[in-house]
Amino acid sequence: MDNSRVCQFKNLIIARITILLHLLKTLGGDPYALHINILAYLLSPANILSNAFGKLLTNISVARLDSSMHPRKNISKQYSKCHKGSDEQSANCLLPGLPEEVALECLTLASRSNYPALACVSRRFRSLISSGYLYKLRQKLGIQEWIFVSTADMPWEGFDPMIRRWMPMPPIPCDDCFKMADKESLAVGTQLLVFGRETSELAIWMYSLVTKEWSRARPMLHGRCLFGSASLNGVAILAGGVDPKGRVLNLAEMYNSETGTWKPLPGLNVARRSSAGFFMDGKFYVIGGLTQDGQSLTCGEEFDLETSVWRRIMNIYPVGVQVNPCQSPPLMAVVNHQLYAADKDLNVVKKYNKEDNTWNVVKNLPVQASPTGWGMAFRGCGDRLIVITGQRLVYSEGIVIHGWLPEGDPHETWEILSARERAGMFVQNCAIMGC
Repeated sequence: MDNSRVCQFKNLIIARITILLHLLKTLGGDPYALHINILAYLLSPANILSNAFGKLLTNISVARLDSSMHPRKNISKQYSKCHKGSDEQSANCLLPGLPEEVALECLTLASRSNYPALACVSRRFRSLISSGYLYKLRQKLGIQEWIFVSTADMPWEGFDPMIRRWMPMPPIPCDDCFKMADKESLAVGTQLLVFGRETSELAIWMYSLVTKEWSRARPMLHGRCLFGSASLNGVAILAGGVDPKGRVLNLAEMYNSETGTWKPLPGLNVARRSSAGFFMDGKFYVIGGLTQDGQSLTCGEEFDLETSVWRRIMNIYPVGVQVNPCQSPPLMAVVNHQLYAADKDLNVVKKYNKEDNTWNVVKNLPVQASPTGWGMAFRGCGDRLIVITGQRLVYSEGIVIHGWLPEGDPHETWEILSARERAGMFVQNCAIMGC
């Protein structure tokens, strides 16, 4: 077997093993999801298996699919078109013998970190992955989220929590000023936005998951830093912050990752900086922060995307009140529309009660937070709460990713998802991308 054939075989085996992991996770779940996972596992090496064996597996699996399991009504007709076509038509299918719609669902289950390997399988696979369509499909289905982290010793890397794999990223082609300056980050759609200052102006660098390259993004309508931000369904909202002249703002704007454009939104009721932003129940929230005079804010504001109206919420943030202007923004995370906070003073995780606007302690943090809150990331990733912090490891200083399922056993301990050697002790930026 020549080298190219060996490479193709290895890539297909990677895809098959990845989909098998998804299969094991779906046991006991939706029967249609289980059916698709079985198909994906059996037929992922279709280019290696003989055409007859591939058709046999298809007959066993697809022909017995009950369309009532899924809203797709014409699956049998689509299947027969692909299955009963010529060999040439079958070869042009993503997975020979399967309708395109089913094949696409199978491919969305493969780990995103295996996309480079899948792109080597065929031109169809490479074209599909480079188009970005699979990412959008995954985003709609909420299949997987990635963690992007940067430290002083590790500029930017991506981490796949499903298969526990780190993925290197190219360095940002920015000037030295941007490299050394404080930065903020935000993942929206298939883009990672990094905000900072270059020698002459504020700048935004964008990493595209599709092209795997950095490029300059369009500047905000009102340049700022220390803003509250979050993303949902391909759009992001930024609110508050400090402009280059040091003025605390109440301005807000929305970024559309599809068009790469910004549009203004109604202003906050209270100007604030160093606040936390998040989406919950389809609405954007900004809470905490400091005023122009450095006064700590315990109020928050809710933005309704349908009515474009801000609603002020009093005393939503009484935990770990910011009394020092050098402290980090509030450490907030949302998991399954439930809000959690990391209280650095008590070193615990608190859960927000929407009914009576109160907080309850649910868990200790896995490590001791710093007095200012800087250097640690607290995020929601899928069904997990994630804490990323620097620690002294076996061979060097590095970062450790801790994960905990808040809706699982409350007595369950934090799980170490990964320990990254030689990454430094201080987490500078962290963003979660859901696709």
